[in-house]
Amino acid sequence: METAVKQEILEKARRLGVKFVRLQFTDILGVLKNVAIPVEQLDKALDGELMFDGSSIHGFARIEESDMYLRPDPNTFVIFPWRPRDGAVARLICDVYNPDGTPFAGCPRNCLRRMLDRAKSMGYTMHAGPEMEFFLFHVDADGKPLLETHDKAGYFDLSPIDKGENARREMVMALEEMGFEIETSHHEVAPGQHEIDFKHSDALDIADKIVTFKFVVRTLAQRHGLHATFMPKPVFGINGSGMHMNQSLFRGEENAFHDASRPDGLSAEAYYYIGGLLKHARSMAAITNSTVNSYKRLVPGYEAPVYVAWAEGNRSALIRIPQKRGLSTRVELRNPDPACNPYLALTVNLAAGLEGIREKIDPPPRFPINIYHITDADRMERGITSLPASLEEAIKEMSADPVMREALGEHIYTKFIEAKTAEWNEYRIRITPWEIDRYLVNY
Repeated sequence: METAVKQEILEKARRLGVKFVRLQFTDILGVLKNVAIPVEQLDKALDGELMFDGSSIHGFARIEESDMYLRPDPNTFVIFPWRPRDGAVARLICDVYNPDGTPFAGCPRNCLRRMLDRAKSMGYTMHAGPEMEFFLFHVDADGKPLLETHDKAGYFDLSPIDKGENARREMVMALEEMGFEIETSHHEVAPGQHEIDFKHSDALDIADKIVTFKFVVRTLAQRHGLHATFMPKPVFGINGSGMHMNQSLFRGEENAFHDASRPDGLSAEAYYYIGGLLKHARSMAAITNSTVNSYKRLVPGYEAPVYVAWAEGNRSALIRIPQKRGLSTRVELRNPDPACNPYLALTVNLAAGLEGIREKIDPPPRFPINIYHITDADRMERGITSLPASLEEAIKEMSADPVMREALGEHIYTKFIEAKTAEWNEYRIRITPWEIDRYLVNY
């Protein structure tokens, strides 16, 4: 780290009365990890000298090669605004490195950096903007989460129906203090469901913001006596939570997806990028929809995309192109959910889109009508396939796609498939309440 940058952070920590610093990173499943240090160790941390046991982190290293180092990104230094100012707590997000000074191949942040470097070599930077949905539930006397919602509100409802408004307001204020530019905050369609959207930025910054967002929302919900969950489908019969991912490529200050000379305002690169996303949509699903529960959301009837198609205003398609043009021209991929690892999700999205541009993959004709209202035969005739119906199917699709393997790198690819195969196997042998209700008496 440059001396001037290091001194700036040390001075800021001193000026703000920081007592503890949390060094954060994620495992391959997207779970946020944390090493807390007293501020007296910050100098050493900024030099990348702090070591941790990688064998204790899922998918990282074997016990015989466990020593790893954390290198903080100075751009991620923030104060937790809900903690006391006297003895403040700060945060730095870190990249994980090997003892020999090379980037660790199992670090999701390093994985995304590598793909962003590839885009840069082609003349592009990636911008992204997520739409973050989550549920707020009551907790019992012991603080364990229940499936009882705090309201019976619907889309865009206001208090007193939306009883989570106070919690959501505090979340927004805390996020803004931490450098987020919040664009919208509102109640979503399902009871107890909320959405907070923040401004697009470069892809690495957005991935950092997503993991930060989830940490802040869950922390502040707890302070209001609620439990926040980013589980994709916690309640049967109502909408699940998605994380629509808006994305675009820039060439300097110019949006590469915009072409004012074309009738629809979309450039050839935008079309090819869409073509790449559609080609790899089924094999990306294990990353963008990474849990058994993810596929309970991806069913017809609850506004979640199921069919691999694209359109402009049609929200039944997997990919939607919002109407804005110019710098706001973007592609909205609608199937990702907030349980995914955002570093890996952005990595595979970008890998698919860049392949589309390199190979000039034309997308099929756009599909402007509600796909849920046509028959299976019509969809087959038009060549519209479906996303995987289960995590098992998604794993098989990912395993058959060399673009996904190359994008993730051998370490993450192998460890991720191992972890998700184990998750599926654990799920498939369990007996569910539905099976008991259905079969115990009848058979």
